[in-house]
Amino acid sequence: MEVLKFILKGKTAFFKNPEVNTYYYFTYGNIHKPALLGIFGAILGYKGYETQYDVFPEYYTKLKDLQVSIVPNKENGHFYRKMQYFNNSVGYASQEQGGNLIVKEQWLETPEWTIYVQLNNEESQKLAQMISNRQSIYTPYLGKNDHLATIENIEIINLEEQEEKDIRIHSLSIASTIEFEWEGSTFKYEEYLPISLKESTNHYQLEKMVLTDAIINQSQTKIYNDGDKNVVFY
Repeated sequence: MEVLKFILKGKTAFFKNPEVNTYYYFTYGNIHKPALLGIFGAILGYKGYETQYDVFPEYYTKLKDLQVSIVPNKENGHFYRKMQYFNNSVGYASQEQGGNLIVKEQWLETPEWTIYVQLNNEESQKLAQMISNRQSIYTPYLGKNDHLATIENIEIINLEEQEEKDIRIHSLSIASTIEFEWEGSTFKYEEYLPISLKESTNHYQLEKMVLTDAIINQSQTKIYNDGDKNVVFY
């Protein structure tokens, strides 16, 4: 199977968790598929949200069928997080005394992922051409424009389906699709991450994602091998 492979990284990243409705804004612990598709949409020059009545933004309509795999390049999949503090002193921003609102955002520090994209349709081929030629219509960010994205180590490679049993998966995977043998494992990262958008509301559709060194007993999805790494797509 032919895939596009590259390293995606930055000094910081912020993938806002919308479930927190306070002046503390928390980030998801890893990049998720809708955010990754947003980066691809920026590279290809597709439109984002134009009105609140959009069914789907253009980039998502065109790219939602891409199959991706995300490998966190960090021990145990956990990136360091740091709280950032901002003052918003415009008068209409807050009912706080003095009109000064202190906003707190949680940023990921030096995040880095290996990204795989299956090259199985026209949109994926266009994306591979743009990234391979180091071209981008709009600037790609890791969540918001404070966080520039760097793309490097770009390759077009072929992956073979993994036939061996008793192996580890090195990419994030949907927990409900894989049965693990937990005995002997040393770590497990789990988090509910967005994997798609709901058509009726454009809200995130969440799934429990997992990264672990446990070996698998059974998988409902195909596993592919890239040398010393085994990955799954979704």
